[in-house]
Amino acid sequence: MSNIKFLVEGPTEILFVNEVLKPHFYERGIYIKPFLFQKAGGVPKYSISQKQILNTVKSDPSCCCTTMVDFYGMPTDWPGREQANHCQICAEKADIVESGILKDIAGHLGNSFNPNRLMPHVQMHEFEALLFSDISVLAARNSAISAQLEHVLQAFSCAEEINDNYNTCPSRRIKQHIENYVKTVDGIIAARKIGLKKMRRECPHFNEWITKLEDIGNQ
Repeated sequence: MSNIKFLVEGPTEILFVNEVLKPHFYERGIYIKPFLFQKAGGVPKYSISQKQILNTVKSDPSCCCTTMVDFYGMPTDWPGREQANHCQICAEKADIVESGILKDIAGHLGNSFNPNRLMPHVQMHEFEALLFSDISVLAARNSAISAQLEHVLQAFSCAEEINDNYNTCPSRRIKQHIENYVKTVDGIIAARKIGLKKMRRECPHFNEWITKLEDIGNQ
């Protein structure tokens, strides 16, 4: 069985990996396990995150490593983060940062490192974008809230494009319409109900990442 270590930013992502992703990958002969970048949660500066990635990759040469970190709130010292701000398309933003991470880590590990063992993933623009994959489920079948969230989504080509400004990032868009929304509770309940299949259909960059990870089991 193949092994993939996930470096994630918070308890919500830990729950998401364990409850939504793990069963899917286990069926494909891939065992995955999430780890926090830091105990306090959140995305630390890259000087800290880099050490975590390097230590994870070096600790077990037989495993692969991936990341799940939000583009929103990511410190600007992450590779390509400031450059990505000049892009208009979310997939291009993600690619710049992900490629920058891989290039940096590979540069530190030298020619003996197999770059296929590291698949950085930047979630655009935030975990909650995945919940917009099924607004009816997110709104708990409340037609008024569904209509309000649908109005938000219609302004973008897909949920991953919902932007990263303080007042308009996906999580705050949800909180504007769902009173007492709690990410680690309501977000995970919605994620389980929505399911991976629908998230992949509605979020192309997320789907691309999952597909790459699935390919590990075919190697």
